[in-house]
Amino acid sequence: MKNIIRAGSLLFIAFSASFLTSCDKDDDTNPFEGLTYQQEDQMGRPAINTVFVATADKDDFNETTPSAMSGKYATKFQNQLMALNAGYTTNALGMDAATFSGALATDVLNVATSGTTTFFDGINVLTGRTLADDVISTELLLIFGGPDGSANPNLTDDNVDANDKAFSNTFPYLASPH
Repeated sequence: MKNIIRAGSLLFIAFSASFLTSCDKDDDTNPFEGLTYQQEDQMGRPAINTVFVATADKDDFNETTPSAMSGKYATKFQNQLMALNAGYTTNALGMDAATFSGALATDVLNVATSGTTTFFDGINVLTGRTLADDVISTELLLIFGGPDGSANPNLTDDNVDANDKAFSNTFPYLASPH
């Protein structure tokens, strides 16, 4: 029998396993023994997979290792970028269509090990992500905003400026459920 663990559950399992195994150092059992893992969805940057990957390519994209993504999908991403914004020249990061598409096609969340952690704050770019970062508006700005971010003002903001409930100041920092 093949056991499949969804990628979204993997973090929880890894955290739980490390917590449980740290509680009893004499226990030699491996909680992952006999399990098979399957990548279900690549979503390093929210909405990128949804918007830029064609339905026919979803499974292949989700199974592609990040190091191969740009080479395999950059042209398709560039075609989709130009279909969304035929007037695209460069974005607020100074990236032309080919450069931006290559960066988007490698769908990973970069993390800076020092300095500011943010998706985009006008100075720091893709150095990580905080819960409060307005990721969708940033992506819209980079796709439709042009070189200085002012082009297509009706398309550069999702008009959702904050979470509907305040985030917690203690781990796990998520807002309380409704």
